[in-house]
Amino acid sequence: MRKLAKVYCLDEYHDDNAPWVILIHGYGADASDLEPLKDYIPTSKKINWLFPQGLIDVPIGPGWTGKAWWSLALSTLPIEDISTTKPDGLEKARRELINMIEELKVPWSKIILGGFSQGAMLATDIYLNAPETPAGLILLSGSLINKEELKPLVEKRKGEKFFQAHGELDQVLHVKGARRLESFLNQGGMKGSCLGFQGGHEIPPQIIQKVGAYIDQQISAKSL
Repeated sequence: MRKLAKVYCLDEYHDDNAPWVILIHGYGADASDLEPLKDYIPTSKKINWLFPQGLIDVPIGPGWTGKAWWSLALSTLPIEDISTTKPDGLEKARRELINMIEELKVPWSKIILGGFSQGAMLATDIYLNAPETPAGLILLSGSLINKEELKPLVEKRKGEKFFQAHGELDQVLHVKGARRLESFLNQGGMKGSCLGFQGGHEIPPQIIQKVGAYIDQQISAKSL
C-alpha cells in the first residue's frame, strides 16, 4: 500500500495499460472498508484498484472513530429525500479526489468510479463534474443529492451506462432516494436501472457478481 496525496492506493497489482476502478467508502468507514471487494468482484481482465480515504474523522461509537467525506447528523436516519441538499464539505471532497485522480496521470476514459452510501453520492458528483467522461459509474446504496447543480451536467453524459443497486429494506438511506437518483440520471440521458434486492444497507454477494459483469461490459464497450 502506498500513499497518494491524502488517500490510499492498493498497489499489489499495477499495470499502466489496465483500467482503473476507484471505489469510495461510506460514512464512518475508511479506505480499507471496500478494499476486500477487489478479491471478490469477478472481472475478466486485471484491474488497478484504488480506495480513497475519507477526509474527516467522525464518531461511530464509544471510543471509536471512522472516516467520512462530510458530516452527517445520524439522528436524521433513515434518510429519505436529500435530493435538494448540497452538503457542506461536498465541494472540498470533490476537489480533493479530482486532484488525487489527476495525480495518477491516467485518462478519465480508463477510470470507472463507484462508491457505497455517502461514497456513491460523491462518486456521482465527481463523475458528472469530471473534465472528461469516465469509463463507468457504480452506485451502491446511494441517494440523490444536489440535483439542481448536477442537472445540467447529466446531459453531458448522455448515453453513458451506469450500474446501481439498493436494498429494499435499507434503514439508512431509503430506497426512494435511490429511485430518485435512477430517474434523475435516466431523465438526463444516461442509461441504467436501480437493481433492488431484499436486504438493507449492504452489498450482498449477488450484487458483487453483477458489479463484475458491469465492469467487464464497460471495459469491452470502451475497448479498455
